[in-house]
Amino acid sequence: MIIDLPSTTTSKVNQKLVELRERGGAVALGRVLTLVIVTEDGASIEDTIDAANEASREHPSRIIVAARGLREAAPRIDAQIRVGGDAGASEVLVLRLYGPLAGEAESAVVPLLLPDAPIVTWWPGAAPAEPATDPLGRIAQRRITDAAAEQEPIAALRQRVTSYTDGDTDLAWTRLTHWRAQLVAALDLPPHEPVTAATVTGDGDSPSTELLAGWLAYYLRVPVRREQSDGPGIVSVSLERPSGQVALHRPDGKVGTLSQHGQPDRTIDLHRRSLSDVLVEELRRLDPDEVYERALRGVSLLPHNQEGART
Repeated sequence: MIIDLPSTTTSKVNQKLVELRERGGAVALGRVLTLVIVTEDGASIEDTIDAANEASREHPSRIIVAARGLREAAPRIDAQIRVGGDAGASEVLVLRLYGPLAGEAESAVVPLLLPDAPIVTWWPGAAPAEPATDPLGRIAQRRITDAAAEQEPIAALRQRVTSYTDGDTDLAWTRLTHWRAQLVAALDLPPHEPVTAATVTGDGDSPSTELLAGWLAYYLRVPVRREQSDGPGIVSVSLERPSGQVALHRPDGKVGTLSQHGQPDRTIDLHRRSLSDVLVEELRRLDPDEVYERALRGVSLLPHNQEGART
């Protein structure tokens, strides 16, 4: 069910939600969090909502989309309430904000937050330079950005290094989960030798490649070389040990091959993860991600003349 409320107010949106609940229970209780999505009004909104709806099947939520429209327009809120089959396991409130309201989204969002529920703010596109100081970032326990969606992904990631605050995370980091798991598992196998150097190869504008190199640099404390390729995204990682390389190579963005001395080559599923998949993973935790913070610190350890790459 989709209900349009043109030229409305947040008070009227709340009244309609109460009416729906009393009339037929269309809006269920038991939401575990409020997911606030901050974006520009445009075609990509539906893709973002679809991903959030998929994620809500594991994390039932109230989803509030603050879609900022023309700043030059008269002040207006065009709202839409989606429940039932159009909202996954959530209720979705789409607020299209025009005029001065486009720059003051928190005034429209705050009255619609679920009481006593954690708040996660997600910027699927361009994000503030310092998410934790943004009005909609300050109210959230977790703040999700996506450096890969920025116009200059590597510059955006390096900004995250300087602006990191507990509760920040980035989907460029979440996309690395399978890569990190495979590399850790490989190093757990004999021979148990120290890594002496590492090379990470990937697309030239991939923040995930940069973060993977930073993670290795921080935890291994060895020189990490960044090499560029045409991708897609991360193409390979090689870890040097006295007996030979541990190499994980994924040339097509789908299937990887793990090679290491004394072990047969293994084929591994390393497909590029969907937006809903990485969002589901991030919504599983509300505590600070200390490993992500350390990977960001590792990015600052990389040689400045090396550029990063995209998973």
